[in-house]
Amino acid sequence: MNCQFLTARRIWVGVVWVTCSVWAQAQTIVMSSTTSTEQSGLFAHLLPAFKKASGLDVKVVALGTGQALDMARRGDADVVFVHDQAAEEKFVTDGFGLQRQSVMYNDFVMIGPKADPAAVKGKDIVSALAKVSASNAAFVSRGDKSGTHAAELRFWKMAKLSDQKGSGYKECGCGMGPALNIAASSGAYVMADRATWLNFKNRADLTILVEGDQRLFNQYGVMVVNPARHPHVKRLDAQKFVDWITSAAGQGVIARYKIGGEQLFFPNAGQ
Repeated sequence: MNCQFLTARRIWVGVVWVTCSVWAQAQTIVMSSTTSTEQSGLFAHLLPAFKKASGLDVKVVALGTGQALDMARRGDADVVFVHDQAAEEKFVTDGFGLQRQSVMYNDFVMIGPKADPAAVKGKDIVSALAKVSASNAAFVSRGDKSGTHAAELRFWKMAKLSDQKGSGYKECGCGMGPALNIAASSGAYVMADRATWLNFKNRADLTILVEGDQRLFNQYGVMVVNPARHPHVKRLDAQKFVDWITSAAGQGVIARYKIGGEQLFFPNAGQ
């Protein structure tokens, strides 16, 4: 057989393989996001609809919000979808992200044993934490710089108990699901986002004890990582995700995600 033909064929096949590899790589974006969006089941519902609309795959790395933002600061993500608005705005102000846009909201709740040994049941989250502290009740904090942890710390500060959380207070340095598992196995109180709680299966004797306080409002935002900081960021594809999730189509998909007939997230892009 002609050696020149074989060489030419190998070169052609190599070019096609490289071209296809580059194309396939370009079809995937990396999103750093929170454990709540992942463990609530939202992404399993949301991302297939985005792929159908755009042809793009999204690789999600689910972390606490602080870690998700750190990942994006290092240039290891193309888009960030988290829930700590003050931290998100600083991320943009510091030049790591492009425009922050609101996407959806839900709320935080305090979970605890049905017997409620610290008598926290009610609407006031600050009063509930004061009772946990005074009774030295078991309390599991995520302690991971997540959006949920940041909110919890704000509430301890409002209660003027930042350094007096009681002898039952423990930090797990873990995600929302593991924190709920620890609380379930130890009969402890824990603060959670409602969506993860609704999708949580290992509830044991736990129930929602504190809800309805307007301070428990939980807003989510999305940002494209700034390519001026990290030129390899897939800005155009990341922007397609932002545009879609804040569009009527994406917002509708979010609104339709329910567990047991209960809506987990409420879209509010542009508000």
